[in-house]
Amino acid sequence: MKKRLTISDIARLAGVGTTTVSRVLNQDPKVKPETRHRIEQIIAEAGYAPSPSARAMRTRRQQVVGIIVSRLDSASEHQAVRAMLPVLEQAGYEVLLMESGFSSAKVAEHLDWLRQRQADGAILFAFTGLALDGQADWQDKLVVMARRYPGFSSVCYDDKGAIGLMLEHLWRQGVRRPAYVGVERQDSTTGRQRLEAYLDFCQARGISPGYRLGGLSYHAGQEGARLLLAERPDTDALVCASDTLALGAAKHLQQSGKALPLTGVGNNELLRFLFPAVASVDLGYPQAGTAAARQLLAQIEQGRAVAELALPCRLVAAD
Repeated sequence: MKKRLTISDIARLAGVGTTTVSRVLNQDPKVKPETRHRIEQIIAEAGYAPSPSARAMRTRRQQVVGIIVSRLDSASEHQAVRAMLPVLEQAGYEVLLMESGFSSAKVAEHLDWLRQRQADGAILFAFTGLALDGQADWQDKLVVMARRYPGFSSVCYDDKGAIGLMLEHLWRQGVRRPAYVGVERQDSTTGRQRLEAYLDFCQARGISPGYRLGGLSYHAGQEGARLLLAERPDTDALVCASDTLALGAAKHLQQSGKALPLTGVGNNELLRFLFPAVASVDLGYPQAGTAAARQLLAQIEQGRAVAELALPCRLVAAD
């Protein structure tokens, strides 16, 4: 009776390691074509077929990556995730998508679930108040989005630069009394950092600042614009901390019949479609997603060191 070949036998006959044979069996695109052909030829001649359970165990242990978003309906996170998926999937990884709901406890629960299933790594969308205590074993296989955490890789947006870029653009257009619709300071990026950029600009230009802070919703943008324009009737432009707020502010301007330059941050498709005259700043959400996926793959496959990546922003002028 002819002995069935094992992965070790195939590796020996092909002159490669067992890891290379496993990658061919799992259709890893990184294997050289000539090596793949040689291994596949030996497999075909031997009639080798791994058991379904063995294949499932390898996949679960070696080729799984988790993506933990803060909320599934986030437009910015959606753009980043769409860019991550092809990079991870083309590298042969199964992607598991989870939602934290802005809960540190939920993040810890998701990371524990991935740990138990021996996932290779994870990408985590951070939020204000997120704690990563007790997650030291994830340091070499986790990339955090939008926040910096000591010991972990991160991909961050230029929050202060985005507001500064837009204010400089408005200043060149002759705007001298811009008001700001923002987010509460407890939010360290969209809130505090973007507000600081506005206040720094006003101080440098000798402008009296005017701003309203609230939530992240359309209604918050609409109400913030209403209150600001009532308080400061000489306001000659509204600068919003996000495109969501800008949508609400645009609704108020439309209803009140006022025409003012209005800006946002995020380069949101809905804002461009409904209010093409509104300028925005593109923070690079898809580019951030690609960068995060590549950094994670480099860490788990090549042993690349932890890194902090900062993406540049760009102005998207009104049509």
